[in-house]
Amino acid sequence: MNEDVIARQFAGAAEVDLSMWSLFLRADIVVQIVMLALLVASIWCWAIIFEKWVRYRRVQKQADEFERLFWSGGSLEKLYDEIGANASHPMAVLFAGAMREWRRTAERGLARTDKLRAGLQDRISQVMRISIDREVDRLERYLGVLATVGSTAPFLGLFGTVWGIMDSFQSIAATNNTSLAVVAPGIAEALFATALGLVAAIPATVAYNKFANDIARYATRLEGFAGEFSAIMSRQLDEGESR
Repeated sequence: MNEDVIARQFAGAAEVDLSMWSLFLRADIVVQIVMLALLVASIWCWAIIFEKWVRYRRVQKQADEFERLFWSGGSLEKLYDEIGANASHPMAVLFAGAMREWRRTAERGLARTDKLRAGLQDRISQVMRISIDREVDRLERYLGVLATVGSTAPFLGLFGTVWGIMDSFQSIAATNNTSLAVVAPGIAEALFATALGLVAAIPATVAYNKFANDIARYATRLEGFAGEFSAIMSRQLDEGESR
């Protein structure tokens, strides 16, 4: 007798459509809003991930090419004339800003004394520091979205799950029926919200950690280049000639 009842309950549960679309349509309006929010957040995160991945690969390649030109032994003045007005990546922007300050001072003859040369070095260092901060900020744009989604999406999904389970319990109480056919759909809808929360959070968290590390390494690379470039310009000032 009990085996027959259990068999009928499983048969009733099997007849219920548990596809993702059906789970969404049958869910409570609050759970639906949670699901839609998580889906939009996931799509937004993947768009950011793709854009950052393409951008970081491009700036690394451009930095490699620029450093090859910089250390090739050619004239820095000529290199500035070629890329100064068309600096398209952080390292070129850093170089162009320093060279622009150098030229402005040289044209005005403001580096004749030791005190003026020291002031020029300080200004060039400040220009490069500002350029690094500005370019790193641009690279970090929208990373906060990944961090926010990674930390909040699981809790939002959990909220949808709790709400869905509460709604299921209310249905059970209203129908006074605890069969799988009644319980299973509501529980599945609730757990679907948790699954969507994890789907949004896991890639966002992994991508944020990766990109944050990539940016930190690139910032260190920019700072290293700025130090080397500053040393070159300081040597040129001491020698009283331009490279």
